[in-house]
Amino acid sequence: MTVIHHAPRLPKTFNRLAWSNLAAQSAEQIALVAAPIVAVIMLGVGEGQTGLLQTALTLPFILFAIPAGLLADRISRRRLMAGAEGLRAGALAAILVLIWLDGLTLPLLALLGFVAVCGTVAYSVAAPALVPSLVTPDVLPAANARIELARTVAFASGPALGGVLVGWTGAATAFGVAAALSVIAVVLLSGIHEPVRSPAPRRHPLQEIKEGAAFVLHHPLLRPVFITQFIFNTASFLLLAVFVPYAVRRLGLSATGIGLTLGMYGVGMVCGALLATRLMRRLAFGTVIGLGPVTGFVAACVMALTTYVPSPSLAGLSFFLLGAGPILWVISTTTLRQSVTPPSLLGRVSAINIMSYGARPLGSALGALVGGLFGAEACLYLAAIIFGIQALVILLSPAVSLARQPDMVGDGPEALRAC
Repeated sequence: MTVIHHAPRLPKTFNRLAWSNLAAQSAEQIALVAAPIVAVIMLGVGEGQTGLLQTALTLPFILFAIPAGLLADRISRRRLMAGAEGLRAGALAAILVLIWLDGLTLPLLALLGFVAVCGTVAYSVAAPALVPSLVTPDVLPAANARIELARTVAFASGPALGGVLVGWTGAATAFGVAAALSVIAVVLLSGIHEPVRSPAPRRHPLQEIKEGAAFVLHHPLLRPVFITQFIFNTASFLLLAVFVPYAVRRLGLSATGIGLTLGMYGVGMVCGALLATRLMRRLAFGTVIGLGPVTGFVAACVMALTTYVPSPSLAGLSFFLLGAGPILWVISTTTLRQSVTPPSLLGRVSAINIMSYGARPLGSALGALVGGLFGAEACLYLAAIIFGIQALVILLSPAVSLARQPDMVGDGPEALRAC
């Protein structure tokens, strides 16, 4: 195998997509942190109502991921992303105007937040489907690493920026900055040249959705990836559901200490994204795929260890590993998905991947049930067991035996027969 020592050069049109992704993800994170703060401070709502607000801000991922994937396979993906980001900018601007007019209510905030997240869903589904048409297969891992680096920077800095903007200059500024970032994302998308795709034959939407789901669930490489991701999301949100009360009661952390500990997750994501391209050049492709789930299991074991050694440093290490390893998973499995999926199916397959996020409320509910009955410590042990199961699923799959990135497939019938 030839080792490439120079960093891959990505085309300018892709770089516009990467910058657009950074602006869009930052807008999302600022708005997501600003919304509940505004609800509590400006509108005076309680925990139950903020829970309903959070539900409104997560429902679009379950309701609209599949329709967004269907659209991404039928129309221009660049235009879909620009329209989605424009929708988000409009919703955020409407919240800004209502704040200025002193007319914002919780139902309006929830409704406009719901609309904004619908834009997020469409953008998130279409972006991975667009990337392979903008770069050559040999730089696809580097392109995905660049996209994920932008996302991790937004995840690490966006919440802090949103909180600072609301605290220092008011809610209007936070939503104004978020809306402006969405507009910047649209402008950047307008300069991207998307190769023309052959028009797909129009069939019944349910038939097309079934085709995308069947491709994922019957494919020997994509099926275990989806199952692993679903289990991972369940375990990680089980852990997150109980960490804050556990950190206060068992680890003796203050609010600042909890924030710093949770912040190690973002630090780990950034470090993992920066190292991803180098690791994927030096290690077998399947080895990188296996690193994420195994690192997640190690992270859960480190967190469970704090029940015997109540150290905030161990908790911080756990969150660092929980960020660093799985980001390698996201980059490598996105590359795998793009390589083995026919271009005409990429939108729907990307949407099926987004649907694995539906395990997050399941993990949170499991945390509430087990934590209420047996305590936070039992949740941490259960999370370690579930993380172990997801590691076994991927380690026993053919995905980890891949020596290199699979060749890109086309839209011919042989690609569908391969699964």
